[in-house]
Amino acid sequence: MSYYEIQGGRPLGGTLAIHGAKNSVLPILAACLLAPGQSVIHNCPDLSDVSVTLDILRLLGCRADREGDTVLIDASALGRSDIPEHLMREMRSSVIFLGALLARLGTAELSYPGGCELGPRPIDLHLSALRTLGAEIWEEQGALCCCRGQGGLSGREICLSIPSVGATENIMLAACGCPGLTTVVGAAREPEIIDLQNFLRSLGAEVKGAGTPVIAIQGGASLHPAEYRVMGDRIAAATYLCGAAAAGGEVELTGVLPDHLTAVLTCLEEAGCTIHTGPDRIALAGGPSLRSISPVRTAPYPGFPTDAQAVLMAALAGGEGATLFVENIFDSRYRHVDELRRMGADIQVAGRAAMVSGVGRLHGAAVRSPDLRGGAALVVAALGAEGTTQVSGLRHIRRGYQALDKNLRALGADIREVP
Repeated sequence: MSYYEIQGGRPLGGTLAIHGAKNSVLPILAACLLAPGQSVIHNCPDLSDVSVTLDILRLLGCRADREGDTVLIDASALGRSDIPEHLMREMRSSVIFLGALLARLGTAELSYPGGCELGPRPIDLHLSALRTLGAEIWEEQGALCCCRGQGGLSGREICLSIPSVGATENIMLAACGCPGLTTVVGAAREPEIIDLQNFLRSLGAEVKGAGTPVIAIQGGASLHPAEYRVMGDRIAAATYLCGAAAAGGEVELTGVLPDHLTAVLTCLEEAGCTIHTGPDRIALAGGPSLRSISPVRTAPYPGFPTDAQAVLMAALAGGEGATLFVENIFDSRYRHVDELRRMGADIQVAGRAAMVSGVGRLHGAAVRSPDLRGGAALVVAALGAEGTTQVSGLRHIRRGYQALDKNLRALGADIREVP
């Protein structure tokens, strides 16, 4: 079993271009199903979740080819609407194909999605919204079957009880195939929603309001393939920034919008880092030691992102003073805590709250990634720790980070993958 071997205590330095956003590219690839013909997606990261998505597209009858960071998707021959269980279980976000298939073919069959280690993430909001649009959905031998109802699909107003990113995306995709106006009230506001809207517009869809709580989709337009560039990954950027904060040094990230990371940058500045930003760049200089900050409470965008909670916690665990974290999004997002304790971290968890008391410096240990962001947090901790850390469970990390070890080496980290 392969693992990262990291010798901590080496300050980082240099410039790094951030790869395309995982949470943008997956729904964008699903959206390629809406338009017959070849769409070209640039800045597509080479991640295991992306590979699974391309496998699903191929199984459905599409051609899916990669040339560097560009992916070509030809959905002309889309002929299947069923996704087998073994692919659905590979990743949680595969449920996004439900809305796209319903819009293009009027039918879809898939199993309940898997691939999530963060506790229950029910898709009730997705199913309820699609039923509102006129879909009939039932369960048959463990599979979800979905088709147009007798009256067909039509635009409706849909009110979400929580601003679910996945449900918002599924509604946007399905609504493109629904004649009439669909209005999503209480929509998620994440930058990735705006990225999806921009791609749908490039296909010829009439969508507006992304980034606000109300999104409007005028469905039924004839769509065509398009060429599009995916936005930079704000969570990958947050991870590299926290790594530099933990290890010290100065790094510059390009290809990412600072406005997407306001909540994270505010915390890092409060912890003692110096940050300078430009139109598509962020520069961070770490201080001698991070200090405690005001309570960090995860929340839907524009609040502090739950995906950045673990990496910031890992950086502050090797600093000074006590910081309270409150996780308001997922039930099981502290699975990295026990592994950080192996490295000497002082973290006390009570329900959704975690009190992190900085110990000055962590020490190396053999640890295992519990999930995607938890694995990244262990790498962040190792960069600032004394001694050697071995981080296993790399399959989790590869779901969301392209060449993490190579990129960190380019910034001066002592990290290598051991087969």
